[in-house]
Amino acid sequence: MKASSYLIPTTKDDPQDAVVASHKLMLRAGLVRKSSSGLYSYLPLGLRILKKIEGIVREEMDAASALEFQLPILTPSEIWKESGRWDKMGKEMFRLRDRHDSESCLGPTHEESFCVLVKPMVRSYKDLPINVYQIHTKFRDEIRPRFGVIRSREFTMKDAYSFHLDDDSLDRTYQKMRTTYRRIFARLGLTTIPVQADSGNMGGSASEEFMVVSPIGEETLTLCDSCGYSGNIEKTPVVVVKNPNPKKEEEAVVETPGQKSITDVANFLSIRPENCLKAVALSCDGKYVLVFLRGERELNENKLKNHLNTNELRPMSQTELTQVGLVAGFIGPGFVPSKDLLVLVDSLADWNEAYVSGANEFDKHKKGVVLSKYFKSDEVQVLDLSQSLPGDPCPNCNSPLKAEKGIEVGHIFKLGQKYSKAFDITVLNDKGKATTTTMGCYGIGINRCMATVIEQCNDDKGIYWPISIAPFEVCLVSIAKNPEDISKIEKIYSALKASGVEVLWDDRDLGPGFKFKDSELIGFPVRLTIGKGFLEKNEITILNRKTMEETTHNFTTEENFVTEVKALLENLRKELAAKLT
Repeated sequence: MKASSYLIPTTKDDPQDAVVASHKLMLRAGLVRKSSSGLYSYLPLGLRILKKIEGIVREEMDAASALEFQLPILTPSEIWKESGRWDKMGKEMFRLRDRHDSESCLGPTHEESFCVLVKPMVRSYKDLPINVYQIHTKFRDEIRPRFGVIRSREFTMKDAYSFHLDDDSLDRTYQKMRTTYRRIFARLGLTTIPVQADSGNMGGSASEEFMVVSPIGEETLTLCDSCGYSGNIEKTPVVVVKNPNPKKEEEAVVETPGQKSITDVANFLSIRPENCLKAVALSCDGKYVLVFLRGERELNENKLKNHLNTNELRPMSQTELTQVGLVAGFIGPGFVPSKDLLVLVDSLADWNEAYVSGANEFDKHKKGVVLSKYFKSDEVQVLDLSQSLPGDPCPNCNSPLKAEKGIEVGHIFKLGQKYSKAFDITVLNDKGKATTTTMGCYGIGINRCMATVIEQCNDDKGIYWPISIAPFEVCLVSIAKNPEDISKIEKIYSALKASGVEVLWDDRDLGPGFKFKDSELIGFPVRLTIGKGFLEKNEITILNRKTMEETTHNFTTEENFVTEVKALLENLRKELAAKLT
């Protein structure tokens, strides 16, 4: 491809609304353009990268015996109501009514659609297992689209769904997908960590996220260097370590004017936050819930949602607090119980320890509060409801956990029979008995992978793409004005093309410095510079974009030159392939 007939709208300055490297560089390198909040158009260079990512995903899914489909993006509300997710998906689902007043949505995921499609096609155990997938557009009405295509409202996803006769079969496919995902991400040049994760609205018995460690990640990973445990902080169990000598103290009410937060109270009374009891009052889909935690801990909302089987949590309003007899900022054990209020206690709180808590009176707290004095263990549920912290014991080996930020690029689930039962997907087993199938689900964010590669592969000059997904493998920069000289360079360009090398010839009528900066910004793995040295002495300069190492070579024939370039490209492929072993 010649740059003079291509579109390369690079820009010099960072966009004002871009805050992360991938967003800035995708815009500056002319890969995408913003259409509106959370919506992006892919330009020719960006689309080439996206299609290469799709190609790698497709190759590996096909190699794993998955079958590709393409389903409608627009899905009827009936199937979502049948699975129970029409309301549970919440405001992130784009909903609409057509001229016939029929409700539909733009699919954020396609469990329901694939279940309806596959159900009449599988009748016997001989038809299973089957793994179906698509690479298609998805929509989520993000409340705060950010980081460019990492969190957008329209995106491309590979979503796959497997159907099985039993859990053993599901586990075999789940493990195959786990291996397939590691191959996919390695081929993209991504270093991923599979972590135990919360299944959220998808449901199911188990799930793993494939995370890329990054300071811009919106997820927090908990990692153990001793045993290799890895988990999403939303899922990580908090290990309870009992205090053998709980603190004892006489109860006493103290004046704490204006001290509402745990930090305020701890500072005011010269104690540590973990010596306080925190009370979190919430409305959960219309139910009122009060959770007591140790003061230094945050409520893990996902654990609470899973326990209550609820979708939406919000703080109680002042009116609701008054209704159930609670005093905002000063809630503690000893309030007048209300039948409308469910009380839960985090398992880290010691029932025999003396804490400082709210005194259920404005501007007052109480010292020496012991939970066992106020609650009976058979009347209050004690659950793991707090969020893990760095230094907590590993749930596997008790070694200290560390925390890292990460970007999720893939997620696999064991869905079990949640959707099979909802849609009554049964097959006859080998004894002729109707058996409910069990399912798995496997997703990869295609656009997000593209941005995440940039987050891992950038420097002060721009992007350096892994050769597997670079828009072009080679950028040929020519420095010549004379038609005869340009004709000589074109022979080199044609020889590279004929040998199968993906080459972009920057033949634009621009200065060398401009061309060099564009090639480094866009991130072609190899740059060839052909100018006076070539025309006079057959010298060509070769730049490795990742290392920025530049070497000059002398060639007597076009064939020798092409051989040298192909050898360099093969070395880059071998370097990437090493990640697969």
